Amino acid sequence: MSVVSDLPAKGRGPSMAERRARLNQISSRHRSWTILIGMILVGAALPLIVQFPPFTLAQSPNAWIDGFTNAGVFVLLAMGLNLVVGVAGLLDLGYAAFFAIGAYTYAYVASPFGNSILGIDILGTLGGPNNAGIIFWPMLLVGAGVAAVFGILLGAPTLRLRGDYLAIVTLGFGEIVPLVFLNSDKITNGTNGIGGLARPALPIMGGFSGIDPWPYYITALVLITVVMMFCYRLIESRIGRAWEAIREDELAAAANGINTVVAKLLAFALGASTAGIAGVFNASKLVTVSPDQFTFVISFTILAMVVLGGMGNFWGVAVGAFVIYTINNVLLKSLNQFFDTAGIPVLQDIDFIQLQFLLYGLALVGMMLLRPEGLFPNSRRRRELHTDVTESEQDELGSVAGTTEEDLPQ
Repeated sequence: MSVVSDLPAKGRGPSMAERRARLNQISSRHRSWTILIGMILVGAALPLIVQFPPFTLAQSPNAWIDGFTNAGVFVLLAMGLNLVVGVAGLLDLGYAAFFAIGAYTYAYVASPFGNSILGIDILGTLGGPNNAGIIFWPMLLVGAGVAAVFGILLGAPTLRLRGDYLAIVTLGFGEIVPLVFLNSDKITNGTNGIGGLARPALPIMGGFSGIDPWPYYITALVLITVVMMFCYRLIESRIGRAWEAIREDELAAAANGINTVVAKLLAFALGASTAGIAGVFNASKLVTVSPDQFTFVISFTILAMVVLGGMGNFWGVAVGAFVIYTINNVLLKSLNQFFDTAGIPVLQDIDFIQLQFLLYGLALVGMMLLRPEGLFPNSRRRRELHTDVTESEQDELGSVAGTTEEDLPQ
């Protein structure tokens, strides 16, 4: 030991590791308040950042706010899929199907075409499309409930499947649902989709506007905050620990008394309900739904967001979803305008829109090579993917304890 390490700790301030551990302890003890404060800070910082270059060179501040709102939809989807894949360990490749179910649920209630199919004039009862937006708020729960029912219907036949086999079945489900909406012309309007949906409205403030992105932005922040609080409460509860046990070893979990059937069905249902909420919100913002909005690309993108953000960590998944969507759908599409404005000789001649998916793929490959555990993984996944660090830590602990492999009983 060094002389410095033998000195008494009196008068020495806490180290950075101790401060970080103390901060983590406080945040875990007051999880809901931490999420609320964090979302308020993020929600206030984003509109301020886009008021200055280089963001103003790419697009207007209102366009950035609208892009952040669209990114919020994928944050909701990524958190829901994280419950299924990251926490419960059930690989779902058809998650966009629940997104579609939530969107079409709202479309049937909040559009003239949907009311004609249902045989109930809901919009007329509420005073027309301009005044019917108040129905958006209860439809968030209805859309979540309908998507949860279909999540159970998907989960029930797949209880005995694991790994690749489960992924194939969920992939098939994700392809079937959009095809049903596409080919059922009489009840879904086929390729044309359902348009004329009522925009959300508040009793005092009135209806949301398609020009002003701020009401949607604030609504997205509120939904993300509530869903994140709910998700953290779930994983810290008994059912969350059951999901983690199933993810690590399903046979061992069943042997220890965990009802794996109920736990799996709950994972599918709750993950699907979050996608249903995102579907209702997205449909109300676009005021139209069509089958081409829910292709396999959406499911793959959401899964990439979960993996790159950090499976099992909802803050990491939220950041990963926000970053990937902003890069893929905002920054890459704005590079042409940015370089044209900047007047850079070589770069202004490149069509970055045509290279969008190439750059996106290169970013995914680089991320997987440099940081396979994701941007903000949970501690367990970090240990799994960095065994060399774990072994060195174990050797250090063993040397401190004064034991070696030869000292262990044979």
